[in-house]
Formats: sequence, C-alpha cells, structure tokens
Amino acid sequence: MAIPHMPSDLVITEKTSQAKDVRAAVGGRYGAVLPAEGHLLTLREPEEVDPAWKRWSPVLLRPDGLYGTKPASGGNKPVKLQAIRAALKTARRVWIATDCDREGQLIGQEILEHCRYRGEVMRVMFTAQDPQTIRDAFARARPNSEYGRLYGAAVARQQADQIYNLTLTRTATVTLGRGERAVIGVGRVKTPTLAIVCRRELEIRAFVPQTYYEVVATAQVEAGCFEMRHAPKERILQREEAEAIAAKADGFAGPLAVRVEEKRQAPPRLHDLPSLQKLCGSRFGWSAEKTLAVAQELYDGEGKKVITYPRAETRYLPESLIPDVPRIVAGLMAGQTFRAIPVPDQPIIRRGKAGHFWDKGLEGASHHAVIPNVNTIRDLPGIWPRLSPDERRLFLVIARSTLAALMPDFRYRQTTALLDVAGHPFRAVGRQPIELGWRAAFGEEDEDKPEEGSQLLPPLRDGDPARLTGPKVEAKEPKPPPRYNEGTLVEAMQNAWRFVEDPALQERLKEAKGIGTPATRAEIIKGLKHQDFLTTQGKHIVPTERGLALFGILERADPALVDPGVTAQFEVLLDEILVGRQQVEGAIDAICRQAARILDRLVGSAGSIAGAGPGATAPADAPSLPRPARPPSPAMRKFVEGLAARLKLKPPRGYTKSAELCRQFLDRHAPKRPEGSDTGGSAAPGPSAAQQAFAERIARDRGITVPEEARASARSLSAWIDANKARVGRQPATRKGRFSRPERQSKAPVP
Repeated sequence: MAIPHMPSDLVITEKTSQAKDVRAAVGGRYGAVLPAEGHLLTLREPEEVDPAWKRWSPVLLRPDGLYGTKPASGGNKPVKLQAIRAALKTARRVWIATDCDREGQLIGQEILEHCRYRGEVMRVMFTAQDPQTIRDAFARARPNSEYGRLYGAAVARQQADQIYNLTLTRTATVTLGRGERAVIGVGRVKTPTLAIVCRRELEIRAFVPQTYYEVVATAQVEAGCFEMRHAPKERILQREEAEAIAAKADGFAGPLAVRVEEKRQAPPRLHDLPSLQKLCGSRFGWSAEKTLAVAQELYDGEGKKVITYPRAETRYLPESLIPDVPRIVAGLMAGQTFRAIPVPDQPIIRRGKAGHFWDKGLEGASHHAVIPNVNTIRDLPGIWPRLSPDERRLFLVIARSTLAALMPDFRYRQTTALLDVAGHPFRAVGRQPIELGWRAAFGEEDEDKPEEGSQLLPPLRDGDPARLTGPKVEAKEPKPPPRYNEGTLVEAMQNAWRFVEDPALQERLKEAKGIGTPATRAEIIKGLKHQDFLTTQGKHIVPTERGLALFGILERADPALVDPGVTAQFEVLLDEILVGRQQVEGAIDAICRQAARILDRLVGSAGSIAGAGPGATAPADAPSLPRPARPPSPAMRKFVEGLAARLKLKPPRGYTKSAELCRQFLDRHAPKRPEGSDTGGSAAPGPSAAQQAFAERIARDRGITVPEEARASARSLSAWIDANKARVGRQPATRKGRFSRPERQSKAPVP
C-alpha cells in the first residue's frame, strides 16, 4: 500500500549526482531531496573520548560503549550536514535513498542517529539508477527498522577498525619504532594485504629453479601423425635418464590405449567487482581503482546508467530477476555488436549453487552480480556513442558474460591416447568441440584455454598400432610464482581462505567474502602505494624495501598481525551480523580480544614500556623501518633537470619523488669549485652561521649528523637542507601527515 506523501518528508541521498537522479525520477513527490557527500560524520578521536589517550602508549583504545560521531571536515561536508540537520527539524518522515550496501546504510542512518531524529524512516533500495528503477524502489520502500542488521554490520566494522587499527598502530610505533618519528601503521585489512605481496616477493627471491626433462616423440598411425610426450609426475632430473628413455622410444611400436570421453562445461559465473578487477587488470592493464571508476560511470554517469550496482560482492542473481531475462537479451541483440551471438530463443536459466540464479547465495549480501540494466538496455543504441572507449570495453565484458550465462553448455570430445614404452607411458590429449555453446559469446576473447598439451588428433581407436619416431629430450625449467597485478591481488584478498592451513577453517572461510570489501580493496592498495610500502613495476605490484622491512618487523612481533586468515575470520564475524548469527557487541568484543592479545605480544617483544610515549625505544637489536622517500624541493628538482640538460644526461628514474636520488645525482655530476676558482677569484662561499644552525636543528630532530661534504659550501649545505627539512617536526599523532590515520572500512580513501 502506498504511503501518502507529507509536505515535511525528506529524502537523503549519498551524493549530489544521486540526488539529481532521484529528483529526475520522482520529483518532489517524497519531499525535498538533499545529498550527503559520502560520510558526513566521522568517529571521535581516542583523545576526545579519554584525554589520557592523547599520549601514545600501548593501551587498548576501547571506550565504554561505542565511539561517538562528529561532523566530518573537507569539501562541502559541513554545509551539507547543516542543510540536512535543518531539514530534519521539521521532517515527519525521512527516506534513506543511499547506496544499497552496508556503507550506504551507514551514511544515511548515522546522520539520523547523530541528529537524534525520532520520526518515521523509510529505506529505499535500488541496484540501478535509471528513473524506472528509482520509482519502483520508492514504491517498494520498507521501514528502515527492517535493515537494522545491515546498519549493525556497518557500525561493527567501523568501530572494530577504529579500535584495532589505532590501538595496534600506536603500540607498534612506540614499541618497535626505536625512537624514530615515522608511524608504523597497522591496519586490520591493510597489513595482511601488504603481507600477501611481501610473502610472494620473498618466495620469488628464494626460488631456485631445478631443470627437469621430458621426452617427446612423433607417433605414426594409419590415420596420420601426432605428438606423444613422456612427462611423469615424478620429474626426471637427470638428462642421462631421459636420454635412455628416448633411446627405448626410438622406433618403438605397440598398441595404443585410447579413451574417448564426451564432456561438457557450464558457462562461467557472472561478474562481481573483484572478478571484473582481475579480468581488466590482466586484459587491459587497469588498476583496481580504474576498473571501479569506469564501472561507476557506467552505473550512474549522466546519460548512461547501463549496468547495475558495480560494487557487487556476489556472483549470483536473485530468482526474482528471471522475468527480466528476455528484455535484457532483446536489448543486447538489437545492436550490431551482439547480434551474431547465438543466444537460444528460450534462454537457459540455471538455478542453484552451480547456476546463476540462487537466492541462498545472496544471503548476507546487499546487492547481486553486475549485469546490464534492464530498464535502459533498450536505449543502448543511443547511449553507446556517449560511452568512452574504456566504458565500452567494460560494458562488453559484462554484457558477454550475461549472454554466456543464458546459453548452452560448451560440449567437446576429449581423446586421450597412451602408449607404454617399457614401463614409461607416453601420452597425447586431443580436444574437439562438438557444440561451442556459451563460448560463442566470447569468441577470440575467450581466455579459458584447453588442457596443456592438447592438440588436434587424427581419428583413433583403442588398440590401433602406433610407431614412435624422432624422439628428443626437452629441458624444462619451472617458473617462480607470478607477481600480483592489482586484479589478482584483489582476487587474493577475496580468497583469503587460501592462506589458511586448517582444512576445516578453509571450508568455512570459502563461503566468506575475504578481507576488506569490494568498495575498499582498491583504496587499500592505493594507500599502501601512497605510503611507499608497495609500488608498481609495469603491470605488477611489488613491495618496496620499506614494505618488506615493515612486514618483517610485524611478522617477528606477532604473526597474527600479518595473517590474512585471521582477518578473514574477523570478516566472517562481521558478515554473520547480517544474517543474525552474531551480535554487534559480540563481533566487536572478539576483534578487541585479538587486538589486546597482539598488544601484549608487542609489548613483550620490546620489553616493558608501559606508559611510554612516541619517543620510547625498542631493544637495540630490533629491526628498524626505512624512512619513506621524500620529494625534493622545487628548486632542487629544477637544479637536477637543468644540470641533466646541460650534460645531455637523463635525470635518475624517480627523481621527482625522491630528494635522496636528486642529492646523489648532484653529488656525482654537479661541478666542484676548487678553491680560488670562483668568479671573484676566491673560494666558493661557505655556509652562514644561521644556515649551519638551521641544518643542525634538522639533524637533531632526525637523530642524524650533518655530513662534512654538506658543510663544504653554502650551496651544498642548502641542497642538504632541501633534502631533509620536510622531515622536521613530524609527530606520530599528527592527523595531516603522510602517515595519517590507519585505514578504515569505508568508501572514503584509505591511508
């Protein structure tokens, strides 16, 4: 039954563009439409709850109850909060029309909680942003009280992250920092993400390839020739052994053992955000952040809105969407791009865990897999010219995946031929398509390769006589595990169960959603790169030496700090709030207990430092964290560029971000002025007393000494000051520095 509109109604959206879409869809039917700007509120700082917590010390920063909220700063947030606060004073009913996930629920409801609003609240949930979807969502709006678990899960995540991250960042800094002023940042998701990359890098560095050998020969049968290979599971490590087998195979004749099987393969699952990020990372070289940005534009861009909500955390669709299938197919098939794809007249609907439509698979998820928007797909010919090349690429990926899900299985005939050569099996595998099925939706873009070694075989029957000729020994060398790109790193975060050794726990975590959320993983990676813990090499993400050092420090202090499996278990607790198997307080308690246990381990590893502040030192043998690279001053950078141009040299790679690299370049190439060679016939001017005093203050602040070569002249000392003055006065507790707040689970950028 429709709820009658009251003039004092108010609609709250997540951002300005969303407010514009809502106004275009429903006008003022549900009251004034006011946008937030993401989170308009933030949690209070520990010292605002307890003044004793202003001094950094190893203490669990858990208040009585929950951290309160305060207005966020930056952008237009204060103005927008004030506008909503004023409207709430006369509003009898509020419609929360923010995004349909946990963060959207938190963004809208936390405003009402902060402003102590006590009127009626309705929740509008939509997974696409076209006018028809929005109108339907308002018509189906439910009392906000029905979404208490969604809000509770968001609150628990936010509160637990504040306690865990700030407690352990402060504790690690004062116990392991050895008196340096750099913060040792710990994040419930950030730190194990760094660990995933560091462990892979260390594994690659420790990898020692061991050459092994296989024997390959040509098999001749009545119907033709093909290749057979002896490649046992127990690899042949001695070339002499392989050569002996090759000698036995030369001219060997015997009957083939042939097995022919007809197999079928169902279409792949639909896409969620992590699978899109993985595919676009490998196929297009996109960062995880770029994939999300392009998908967001397809979702809510002006004149676009051709896909459903992109921050998907599941690859299933609700069964209620089955009636939309014919319209989606018809809309796609109307264009030239998809017309040649042989979708059956009656699309195939696959239900259940092994299919695509499965209501149970959506339990605990607030939105479904990413598919074309049924309400705008008929307008695709007009929308297509508005899409950028990247937006078209991503839409093609989503559309082809959707069509493939509605097509027949791929059917093929697999033939396996074996020939026993004196106890040494030679094998050949062939794969012949019977019906392409869903593969026809992808064509050349189909990345699912046949079994390694598969080839086109001539017609074979069991018992056919075969003769081997031309055997040769091939040397093989195993490859180290591949480095991550942003897409495969996001996938590793999603599948954190792979880092758990306990089989029972593995099975439990397989049903979880990994570490982080689809909305935050790209920002976590970006934050680690910004803090100089990760960097990119081509398409790959690798740890910096600073990142490896931090990983080593934390792993030595307590392996749980860098264990993705531990964080994945926390994610299970938080997700269980959504389905009523866990209470908010219980989830926060569990995470706080783990934080307290790690805190004790950190204190124990560094000796008793109770009550110590940021200046406390760890034991002398504790590892130290390399300082992050600091950018050069504009003058220093200009000096390097001018000198490089005069000498026809290239500036050092990365010089724009590193004062140290600039200094090394100048030390190597800047002309040295001998005494008496100045234009006035005198030596280069020495530094003034004020300049030397300033340099000494910088050196004291950093705990270093001014090198003698820097004191040689005013110019050299000025270069040294430029390279080091940016570090003066940094405090661990500062909120504006490079090492600001540890990451939190939200849609805002994560440090």
